[in-house]
Amino acid sequence: METVTLVCGTRPELIKLAPLIRLFGPRAVVVYTGQHYDRTMYELIRRDIAEPGGYHEFALGGARRGAQLGLAVEAVDDVLAGHRTTAVVVQGDTTSALAGALAANANDVPLVHVEAGLRSFDRAMPEEHNRVVIDHLADLCCAPTPLNRGNLLAEGIPVDRIEVTGNTVVEALEAALPGPEAEAAVLSAHGLHRDTYAVATIHRPENVDDAANLETILRELAALPLPVVLPLHPRTAKRVEQFGLGHLLRALRVTEPQAYPEFLALAGGAAVVVSDSGGIQEEVSVLKRPVVVVRRSTERPEIEGTFGTLVPPGPGVGVEVRKWLDDVAGHRDRLADIPSPYGTGSPSVRIAAALEQLVGERPGVPALVG
Repeated sequence: METVTLVCGTRPELIKLAPLIRLFGPRAVVVYTGQHYDRTMYELIRRDIAEPGGYHEFALGGARRGAQLGLAVEAVDDVLAGHRTTAVVVQGDTTSALAGALAANANDVPLVHVEAGLRSFDRAMPEEHNRVVIDHLADLCCAPTPLNRGNLLAEGIPVDRIEVTGNTVVEALEAALPGPEAEAAVLSAHGLHRDTYAVATIHRPENVDDAANLETILRELAALPLPVVLPLHPRTAKRVEQFGLGHLLRALRVTEPQAYPEFLALAGGAAVVVSDSGGIQEEVSVLKRPVVVVRRSTERPEIEGTFGTLVPPGPGVGVEVRKWLDDVAGHRDRLADIPSPYGTGSPSVRIAAALEQLVGERPGVPALVG
């Protein structure tokens, strides 16, 4: 049986590839590198993913970036050597995605890049280098938006290797989103009421590996005039302890990392979200909630000026959050009328159709879906 090999290694990648795993069913072979090595975070997502035809799990987290890349390439290469596959699919811009791309290239297997064409134009971001390399290796670049397509064309990638598909986060979120009663139960369990609290997630190295930045962000969150729920990422927790900043958590409602449906309930009921996550910038455009993006640059400018505000660590964080709090109901109603730039319907079906067209040019390859 012909298979499609999907390579991932982080919680967001698993979430965003879940619709494709479900679509390909027994033809899907998943390679999970273990780049995110926190077991709890991984298992919370893994339990909600459809069972693929094959699953290869490694534990490559915790190593230096270069060493991790080498180990991940070797792991994926070994899997590809062990079974015939029609294509390798990678998502996003992580070390795992780059490893999958390099292994596919080394094995002369067609490469599909989901979430292609994102650019921050910030060379200080490791992810920027990853996504550029993957796009130029890919046989099929699945661009979420026309802006992403334009980025690819500007770099000389041929138009016949690009397909605008939307982003699978749209259908992943809609599949996991709790209904009103389930959302109310989540909020009640945290002692919260809709539109009267904020949710924050902070984990990027530029924010948490710098003691001054991390302290500033935590102080800004603590000073906000409403409860702030902080699902504490393992990396952030480690740095808080290392830098002696534990006292700054006392003013926040710190929780364990949440399963995806529970997190969506919290974010969907929040007055505002504060985050340095790329995926959350996309998710708020579906949830119709505002986000203050705490970063020096973003590869998702589509949400700026509508759903989001970009601000570096500093007093601007509190300033921008308070702007969204000046009329919570009004902002909520206005955002409800703005379509998500990441599409509607089923991006995974569009990706699968483009993949079929790509591999259909190879003789003897049967249909992968249907």
